[in-house]
Amino acid sequence: VQLQAFGGGLVQAGGSLRLSCAASLRTFRSYTMAWFRQAPGKEREFIALIDWNRDTDYADSVKGRSAISRDNAKNAVYPQMNSLKPEDTAVYYCAAQRIRVNEYRYWGQGTLVTVSS
Repeated sequence: VQLQAFGGGLVQAGGSLRLSCAASLRTFRSYTMAWFRQAPGKEREFIALIDWNRDTDYADSVKGRSAISRDNAKNAVYPQMNSLKPEDTAVYYCAAQRIRVNEYRYWGQGTLVTVSS
């Protein structure tokens, strides 16, 4: 199983970024997909998830300025982040198949997002 994250880069504060995660999962449509991030010196934190029914949940830190979607035909999930802040700077990871809250069976390699002030 492979999860590959794309779309990181350098963006100015106030800007937007759309990340993507491609998953080599045969039953992708049945899995809850999630995104986490880890800033330098901080613990990994949950950002957003979308389940098989396309129900979503967001961390308070991004609620109202983030939207997660999925394309089951492409085995992909897309978090859109708007109104980015310097504190959004982190390595962003996608994850698949929730075992329990914030615990997932599969993890991608991460993509770096840097927000300049």
